[in-house]
Amino acid sequence: MHNIDYNLEIDRILKEIKKSKAKFVGLQFPEGLKMYAIDIAKEIEEKTDAKTVIFINPTYGACDTKEKDAEMLNLDLVIHFGHTE
Repeated sequence: MHNIDYNLEIDRILKEIKKSKAKFVGLQFPEGLKMYAIDIAKEIEEKTDAKTVIFINPTYGACDTKEKDAEMLNLDLVIHFGHTE
């Protein structure tokens, strides 16, 4: 597992997945965080009832959400990782 040097709010994400009872969750990462994607997906799957899918295509900021992909895949929730400011 990678040592994650960022506050990715994993506890908050786990809480939201459980609260919403999401069973299929999409994960979207900017290029600089993709190295953590598999570890985060595994943690989510181990600590919730959800399965995950990782979007691997490039992300161009907070406005580049995967709404159409989420609909096509019938995802319950999409988590977008990135800058908050």
